[in-house]
Amino acid sequence: MVHYRRHYLCGGTWFFTVNLRNRRRYLLTRHIAALRQSQRVRPFTVDAWVVLPEHMHCIWTLPPDDADFSLRWREIKRRFTLAINQRDLWQPRFWEHTIRDAVDYQRHCDYCYFNPVKHGWVKRVAEWPFSSFHRDVRRGCYPADWGGKDVDMAVGERAFPASLRSAGLPNL
Repeated sequence: MVHYRRHYLCGGTWFFTVNLRNRRRYLLTRHIAALRQSQRVRPFTVDAWVVLPEHMHCIWTLPPDDADFSLRWREIKRRFTLAINQRDLWQPRFWEHTIRDAVDYQRHCDYCYFNPVKHGWVKRVAEWPFSSFHRDVRRGCYPADWGGKDVDMAVGERAFPASLRSAGLPNL
């Protein structure tokens, strides 16, 4: 049996990827209200979230005295499964990455928000309705037209101007 080593850190921030078992079943966006309702479990802060038809990416921060993101995912999956009356929906487990610093955080937010463009669902980030990107635009964290010319279309991360990239500086 495989033993997964998760990094549990009270009050930590994580990036997650969660997939449906059958990636051809477009149930998440079709049942977005049920998915939103299923998130009403133990408290956590949604830093970023994008829901695609068959998978989702998000960044959460847990309360200072709590590190149990696994329990939250188990409950979200269970509640959504019951709400839409389906069985055997989810891929087992989920992928998680502990956010290390501000640059790591920004890159993962960018990745979340650019994902619908990357997968060909829309041409511009702002066109995808199932994303906390719109909330972050209202908060002034992103310009409304982000995801156009200032984004490296291959990876979905903010790109430095070509003059800085040629100087050997990484994308941030």
